[in-house]
Amino acid sequence: MRARLAVGVSAAGACIAALCLAAHPSAHPSGQESAAPPIDDLVASLQQRYAAVRNLTADFEHRVSGGVLSTTDVELGTVHVKRPGRWRFDYLEPEPKSFVSDGTTVYAHFPLDRQVMVTPVPADAGASNPAAFLSGRGDLVRDFAAAYGDARDAPPGTWVVRLTPLGDNADYETLELAVDRRTLDIRRLATTDFLGALSTYRFHNLRTNRDLPDALFTFEIPPNTEVLTDEGPNHP
Repeated sequence: MRARLAVGVSAAGACIAALCLAAHPSAHPSGQESAAPPIDDLVASLQQRYAAVRNLTADFEHRVSGGVLSTTDVELGTVHVKRPGRWRFDYLEPEPKSFVSDGTTVYAHFPLDRQVMVTPVPADAGASNPAAFLSGRGDLVRDFAAAYGDARDAPPGTWVVRLTPLGDNADYETLELAVDRRTLDIRRLATTDFLGALSTYRFHNLRTNRDLPDALFTFEIPPNTEVLTDEGPNHP
């Protein structure tokens, strides 16, 4: 169960970082539509865009392959984010599950198992950890080493940016973004964990800076549900 929580939170954090980067319109560097800009300039432009997003909603397709998996898992769902620190991932297919953070606590709900994992958001989460992006502490320029990459499945008309966390507490080895050369939109996001598993997100119906109620990020534990914490299981 704890492994499922770690995977979910790590994927959620990386996904939200990319969504925030893609969400806010910004001017493209002049004259750079065909020639790749210096990588430091491109990452600085992406960080500027990320910092301006207040909230967002999107549909997602999530694929996981490699590592200990012998098959490719495909999941569909919706995501809501409200900075600082609040986010909600609702997986709809093939198995319902939710990951919800109210800024101080993360709830991982697996309704088919009738279980909820409850963990606090680390107060000292390093900026290379995806959770830091949710609380506004992350900085792409400061917290990652950036280089251009070469992904075979990157959409046409994009630059591939490979980001390697500089801290020692990151939940993934690399974060790879396919960036539209004209608009700087993030069209593909992939993370590779330390076991070689590849997690890829594609986003649809992105809406930004709308009025999202705080209640959306409040999780109420359903009755007859086992609650798992660091102190062990209990039933409310």
